[in-house]
Amino acid sequence: MRSNPLVIALLLMISTAMAQNPFLEKQWSTPLGVPPFNKIKTEHFRPAIEEGIKLQANEITTIISNKQPASFANTIEAIENSGQMLSRANTIMSALTSSNTSPELQEVDKWSSPLLSQHYDGIYMNDKLFQRVKTVYDKRTTLKLNQEQGKLLEETYKRFVRNGALLPEDKKARIRDINSRLSTLTVQFGENVLKATNGYYMTIDNAGDLIGLPEYFIRSASDAAKAKGLDNKWIVGLSKTSVIPFIQYADNRILRRQLYEYYLNRCNGGKYDNNPIISEIASLRAERASIMGFPNYAAYVLDDNMAKTPENVYKLLNQLWTPALDMAKREQADMQSMIKKEGGNFKVQPWDWWYYSEKVRMAKYNLKEEDMKPYFQVDSVRKGVFYTANRLFGLKFNKRTDLPVYKQDVETWEVLEADGNLACILYIDYYAGPSKRAGAWMNNYRDQKKLNGIDIRPVISINFNFPAPSLGQPTLLNWDEVTTFFHEFGHALHGMLTKCTYASLSGTSVSRDFVELPSQICENWAGEPEVLKVYAKHYKTGQVIPDVLLNKMKSAEKFNQGFATTEYLAAALLDMDFHTLPFPNSINTQEFEKAEMDKLGLINAIPPRYRSTFFQHIFAGGYSAGYYAYIWAEVLDADAFSYFKKNGIFDKATADSFRINILERGGTDDAMKLYRQFTGGKEPDVQPLIERRGLK
Repeated sequence: MRSNPLVIALLLMISTAMAQNPFLEKQWSTPLGVPPFNKIKTEHFRPAIEEGIKLQANEITTIISNKQPASFANTIEAIENSGQMLSRANTIMSALTSSNTSPELQEVDKWSSPLLSQHYDGIYMNDKLFQRVKTVYDKRTTLKLNQEQGKLLEETYKRFVRNGALLPEDKKARIRDINSRLSTLTVQFGENVLKATNGYYMTIDNAGDLIGLPEYFIRSASDAAKAKGLDNKWIVGLSKTSVIPFIQYADNRILRRQLYEYYLNRCNGGKYDNNPIISEIASLRAERASIMGFPNYAAYVLDDNMAKTPENVYKLLNQLWTPALDMAKREQADMQSMIKKEGGNFKVQPWDWWYYSEKVRMAKYNLKEEDMKPYFQVDSVRKGVFYTANRLFGLKFNKRTDLPVYKQDVETWEVLEADGNLACILYIDYYAGPSKRAGAWMNNYRDQKKLNGIDIRPVISINFNFPAPSLGQPTLLNWDEVTTFFHEFGHALHGMLTKCTYASLSGTSVSRDFVELPSQICENWAGEPEVLKVYAKHYKTGQVIPDVLLNKMKSAEKFNQGFATTEYLAAALLDMDFHTLPFPNSINTQEFEKAEMDKLGLINAIPPRYRSTFFQHIFAGGYSAGYYAYIWAEVLDADAFSYFKKNGIFDKATADSFRINILERGGTDDAMKLYRQFTGGKEPDVQPLIERRGLK
């Protein structure tokens, strides 16, 4: 039979592509073994994921067919260490779809999501594999395991059970179908939000409509217009870094309304409508929980969290709701008085709140946000973050310019312990862009673990959506962005200081309502005068922030907390309401959202922080029935920081205790137990949070 030259050429091309695929290499030759972003291409992900699935399936088969009795080493540790290639490829792909996506990468994501769902269901619903796990679990009290080994065994067994290992075959099949469909829907939800956000911008062609806007914002809007070939015009997009400054400063109320209503109604109808996706997600999650024996999806999720039950979450949220709403109504009255004073004859609306709150702040405290921003140039804030980590934990930061990055403006840092040992490699991705999802987050490119006695240190990134510098002018941050920098770095500390044996328990691998403790406590140092004096320096003169401005900031620190707390709580309660729906359910998303907010008595001038159709945390992220975690963890962080305030914000003994009991331990023990070890056995107290937010 004659050989077909086209087939031969195709096989050679596939073979060459596979040989050049970085994910198929056992070890990367890059400095410190970081991902070779300069070599990774979109076309590498499909074959790497396919090969990774095949390899892990073979590893699972080897575990099952082992003739030796099931043991911790040949079953639990073997499962933990399986799927290395798949994990590496999928971790990097997931991170890039958030930080630097493309239509081609989104297609790979949509292709891989149901495939991966099917693969992992095949593992966790494999009865033969589960029987080996159960055999080890049933004799756990006789195995003489250390704390971390015991926790890995417990979590492995629980993971199988929570994924349906105990179900009959017909229900397993239905769970597989639900998981596959959910994996597709959540990817589509996030893609719709990104496309809707990038797909709209408001064009301004009259300079008079720019009155009130800061000079930096006008320059940026002009640059954005020129990039689209529009001279003598200005454009404003739907990213939060564009919308909030516009509605905060623009005098033109009509344009404020136009922009904000577009922002609030993203994916509510039209080409990228997320309403039917939300309805289907809510229904499928409720059905999944019902099959698993829970009354609703929130009960299923919270059973594995600190909160334990929806009732406990509602109790905390409702405890804060009334005082927060009362304060917000007082803030609304202040703005209404300002409107009347200026001769206005209208009630304050959502597109007015930011604008008039800025005026009220100026009237009450003689403080404008623009007065503070010159002291918060992005590099100065980073120096403040690093200074804090150095004072608390002795960490040192060396900038690296020889490590490959996925975007030109991403920075890389080598983080060293006080003794010179490597803590981690840190990537910082500062700026907003059309290929990046909204918000701020931390992720791992490589988890910390110990393998064959070697401590493999993590590769971590923190990601922001700060406005990019314009025309040689530096990026200046507002106070919310400053605290966001400290917040995400707190997550990074959790990831970089971990000292665990198993990747699935290391770093931020903790319950959702505990993971925000290290991030939120880190925000506290941002506003401490001792720290501000170090990093808050005028970007032109180098002058340290003056005491008069510090005093104004201190006086105004509880300003607008009614609004901030209420809009957050409204979103957290909306999340819980979606996920306490019983099965079966069928909802009209907009009618459901309105009914739940009306039930709360939410005032018209304050929408939830995230409207349903762009609430990525819960419909395309890991916070479903978990958005409450920020305020739950804030109870912990306010209480924990009170120990630092009592002993000194850089007290070594307190910092060491927080590091040893919280940051190093990851998920190797019960979260509340770890917290009590830090506090000396005391339960967290909600009072410091109430005082911090001024909600007495």
